[in-house]
Amino acid sequence: AAEKELLPGYHPFEWQPALKKVSASCHVGIINGLSGWATSVDDVPIETITRRFRYDVALVSAMKDLEEDIMEGLTEHGLDDSSCNTGFEVMIKESCDGMGDVSEKHGGGPAIPEKAVRFSFTIMSVSLLPEGKDEAVTVFREPKPNSELSCKPLCLMFVDESDHEMLTAVLDPLLAERAAMKHSRLILSIGGLPRSFRFHFRGTGYDEKMVREMEGLEASGSTYICTLCDSTRAEASHNMVLHSVTRNHDENLERYEIWRTNPFSESAEELRDRVKGVSAKPFLETHPTLDALHCDIGNATEFYKIFQDEIGEVFRKPNPTREERRSWRATLDKQLRKKMKLKPVMRMNGNYSRKLMTEDAVDVVCELVPSDERRQALRELMGLYLQMKPVWRATCPAKECPDQLCRYSFNSQRFAELLSSTFKYRYNGKITNYLHKTLAHVPEIIERDGSIGAWASEGNESANKLFRRFRKMNARQ
Repeated sequence: AAEKELLPGYHPFEWQPALKKVSASCHVGIINGLSGWATSVDDVPIETITRRFRYDVALVSAMKDLEEDIMEGLTEHGLDDSSCNTGFEVMIKESCDGMGDVSEKHGGGPAIPEKAVRFSFTIMSVSLLPEGKDEAVTVFREPKPNSELSCKPLCLMFVDESDHEMLTAVLDPLLAERAAMKHSRLILSIGGLPRSFRFHFRGTGYDEKMVREMEGLEASGSTYICTLCDSTRAEASHNMVLHSVTRNHDENLERYEIWRTNPFSESAEELRDRVKGVSAKPFLETHPTLDALHCDIGNATEFYKIFQDEIGEVFRKPNPTREERRSWRATLDKQLRKKMKLKPVMRMNGNYSRKLMTEDAVDVVCELVPSDERRQALRELMGLYLQMKPVWRATCPAKECPDQLCRYSFNSQRFAELLSSTFKYRYNGKITNYLHKTLAHVPEIIERDGSIGAWASEGNESANKLFRRFRKMNARQ
């Protein structure tokens, strides 16, 4: 009985107006994510491929979990029941992430793809505008927005995230429910009284690969380097700092129409330049931001490569052979393992990047760098990075690191100067996707949303571990 109360499908609620094309029944638990689809898909037994909750039912369950917190928040702000007539506004963070190999150790189950995708949401804040006031009051704010505990799974599917058709088929009903909820209010009993809630959805917990797939952009290696602005890789490497966020879901849809119809009868090249790399139909609205976790990982990967280049003094002799590169990498790995206890990893991950991006790691690497001025440059580069990082990592930068927030543009400018002078051998006409975002877009996003770190995909990523655990399959080491 206790378990039933905690899972979606227990509490009664209603929507005003009723949700379009969504059943009004409240007591719907776990459902087959492909219910309603014909069973003729490929050679996969269709009823085993995905499980989900109905989006609105899951939201109700999550809101009931917060019942006490909301009541406490009302009391704290001295708001009684009469001042809550306007209804509450609820901010939702959505995350979606593909997981690599989830094969069973000794599997005897149905033949399903060995990849999985998880879609989940987090309730970030609940606020209301009390009668006669101009300022909204936040009665609940998620204290740990990046914990797997606040991150509610909505849909689990055995689908390869690169299989666009399958992914869209599975997520489609979910997105239909989400679209219906945008134009309706939830009436739900909280603290013994029916109250109304409006939901605002922000898809921010996606890595770049997923954003590009959902928004119809070309893959990460494209010349159109950014999911936030129209810059090309070459432009971004010459002008590293001055760009503003211009892309959005509606514009992507318009550009797709242009791509599809080619109204000006242009050549493929001209057309591609006109639509700035939109070449598929966007199907899920993402909120244009940068994902803090993957930003960290992406930049650490880049620093790891810079370290190798500096050990081999690539600035003196460009175009080294593969053997030379391999030996520098081995030297670097050996040094990091000996002095920092950092084991080499196949793919950069969050834990490795946290340890690599430190003053200590740079000091250790500098022991291998022959020239003194290169060592100074490396230390300055890392110093600037460590000044910038808390700004897009913090849940609330204005409170947690106000000084670094104020100096961000200055630091990113200096960082860009270093890259285009001292490290020109690496950044002449090219730059990595995440370095561009880190240098160009952070201040604007923080001014708009108040935070980048709080909206990261980290909660969903840590919950992937739980998923693996429940499948009795240990994560690949």
